[in-house]
Amino acid sequence: MKTKVTMTSTERRATLSLASVFALRMLGMFIILPVFALYAAHLPGGDNKTLVGLAMGGYGLTQALLQIPLGWLSDRVGRKPVIMGGLVVFALGSFVAATAHNIEWIIVGRMVQGAGAISSAIIAMTADLTRIEQRTKAMALIGVTIGMTFSASMIIAPFLEPRIGVSGIFAMTGILALLAIGMVYWVTPNPQHHTPARGTWDAIKTVLGHAELLRLDWGIFVLHGSLMAMFVVVPQALVQTGFKAMDHWKLYLPVMIGSFILMIPGVALSHGKHRKSVFLAAIAVLLLSEVILWVGINSFFGIVTALFVFFTGFNMLEASLPSFITTIAPPDIKGAASGVYSSIQFMGTFVGASVAGVLARFYGPTSVPLFCVMLMVTWLVVALPMKIKSGHE
Repeated sequence: MKTKVTMTSTERRATLSLASVFALRMLGMFIILPVFALYAAHLPGGDNKTLVGLAMGGYGLTQALLQIPLGWLSDRVGRKPVIMGGLVVFALGSFVAATAHNIEWIIVGRMVQGAGAISSAIIAMTADLTRIEQRTKAMALIGVTIGMTFSASMIIAPFLEPRIGVSGIFAMTGILALLAIGMVYWVTPNPQHHTPARGTWDAIKTVLGHAELLRLDWGIFVLHGSLMAMFVVVPQALVQTGFKAMDHWKLYLPVMIGSFILMIPGVALSHGKHRKSVFLAAIAVLLLSEVILWVGINSFFGIVTALFVFFTGFNMLEASLPSFITTIAPPDIKGAASGVYSSIQFMGTFVGASVAGVLARFYGPTSVPLFCVMLMVTWLVVALPMKIKSGHE
């Protein structure tokens, strides 16, 4: 009888502490989504939807540009110094945004936040601290944690905004980042070695030539691009239906709880023989949600339905994609594959928010979900021929 292999206490401590830090980084991006577009309207320059999109997505641009260089640096100087340094930079950006009095300085603060690009270093450190047979489980836990962070952000932000303001929310994320440095220093174990890897550029070239990894990279680009695009227009659309901004958390709470419950069976099936079918079905669910939003953006019922459908698919894919990346990538390029994946994810954040801002400004809010519909169609076409299998096969 085969003995079941479980995580050691060190692996659990490493996974939980790094998942918490990863979640904090994503919190910095997610938590302003439900409230920022409405807040920006009262700032000098905030009536320009293009600048609002840049403020929401600027975080993603610096993240995308620095993920691979900082991942490489963590190979040279160690994971912890890079992760702790990135948290300091993130905190600095948060405080810049918290004290900003116009949209331009918030853009600066968001881009400084993003310059603390530590996702690839966290993923690499997770690989360093877990055995290969436990690594997929660790990555899946990180993915689930991100999904839970997103859901919490949608509820917490509209609740906090009337009490501490968006400036207070920015300051709060900065303080949490500084506290997370202590967790990394004292709680996260020290790696005894780095996972053997190819030369950086050789590994990146291999990743960029790997068709199945590129399909997943395009998927995370579309997933986060659509998410950011949606929140350029949805908060204002809800207000225009008569639903007060201070009450938005009352909408997001049941939407997030319901969509999270619905996504659990899908995540379970996504690790079995039905995983490709579930994966494609989740993309189709996202496509349906954007069609509903396109048609019903002027209706409270239409917006609520679109959000519920969207987050059911989003939470499922957000929890599954990191695990797919680490399963499909050959062992000697897992770090590079994770770095490229993280860079493209954040580039999607930047492009989605920026393009949505331009579209909303010149063509109106209905043009944004139509843009997302086109993105989802391309993702389905790209994903149809994919082969989800282990890199060891």
